[in-house]
Amino acid sequence: MPAPTVALTPPMGWNSWNYFAGKVTDKDIRDSADQIVASGMKDAGYIYVNIDDTWEGKRDENGVLHTNEKFPDMKALADYVHSKGLKIGIYSGPGTKTCAGYEGSLGHEEQDAKMYAEWGIDYLKYDLCSFIPDVMHKQAPNDEAAQMRLMHAAYEKMGKALKATGRPIVFSLCQYGWDSPWEWAPALGGNSWRTTGDIEAKWDSMYTILSQQAGLEKYAGPGHWNDPDMLEVGNGKLSLAENRTHFTMWAMLSAPLLAGNDLPHMKPEIKDILTNKEVIALDQDKLGRQASRVYSDGEVDVWLKHLSGGAGAIAILNAGSDRVSTHPFHLSLTRLGLHGPMHAKNLWTGEDVEIRDDMPIEIKSHDVLLLKVAAAK
Repeated sequence: MPAPTVALTPPMGWNSWNYFAGKVTDKDIRDSADQIVASGMKDAGYIYVNIDDTWEGKRDENGVLHTNEKFPDMKALADYVHSKGLKIGIYSGPGTKTCAGYEGSLGHEEQDAKMYAEWGIDYLKYDLCSFIPDVMHKQAPNDEAAQMRLMHAAYEKMGKALKATGRPIVFSLCQYGWDSPWEWAPALGGNSWRTTGDIEAKWDSMYTILSQQAGLEKYAGPGHWNDPDMLEVGNGKLSLAENRTHFTMWAMLSAPLLAGNDLPHMKPEIKDILTNKEVIALDQDKLGRQASRVYSDGEVDVWLKHLSGGAGAIAILNAGSDRVSTHPFHLSLTRLGLHGPMHAKNLWTGEDVEIRDDMPIEIKSHDVLLLKVAAAK
């Protein structure tokens, strides 16, 4: 497998779908690029401005896909985003239609990839959707193994088409974790792959997806990442603790950090979460090691992430539904393979703390304690 040239750390940016969905326009993307710069998100590492579904128009008699009236000039838009020191992403799928019913790339993979490169696109989210009924079910009814082979071939075809352009384009597979893509996507040129179904801005959705990442850590590394879906930080009715926990755990997972919030109306406390540089540094650590869930004790999960230089991060998460933890949790350094007492830094408060074996810790419901230790041996 050739050495990757993109996504050497998990991609960071913003995607249009969670906030704009099918209403996104050229102006929205330009404004979002401006806001990413003005808010400090660019300085914190958010680089990709990704257009999701509904930019597509119709194909002409030569098969060339044109944009619709919402996006009058995609090359000019890409140039604008690039002028801000950012990169731009786009969306398609291997079926005849996208998830929203717009033109897909089936039968036009090389043509579309070449067009993306000519526009200056830096990232492609490739979403399965209509490929399921159009190809998988039609060509291989009731044969799941054959259906999976068709899916692999579809992603491989676009992976080769992107590579043939000579432009470094992040290839993000969106097929909901079917057939364990972590085992085969890197060989097809995939830089990230969805591991589960779609996330919602709800605690149960976020925590269920988080739990499903346990055991996948060996498949993540520079150039190829498990993707538990976009960030819902700042969306829905997530509490401040839930937003903080969501962001913490995606960083611990070395997941792509793709925000999807309302940028012009971002609350200061949400901005503080999304731009916490020490938490982001865990996600962007050059070692590229995804955290492992080492153990759970009742409703408390303990995750450990190895960092470059021998450092480590410990995330202790209270998944319990009681509004306040009524009894202390006792941290076992021994079960983490560590020996106390150890000096650590709380990455959300900035406080220096000493941790020791069997120390009692109080964590409120749906909140997290995130500690960085100098040497996790």
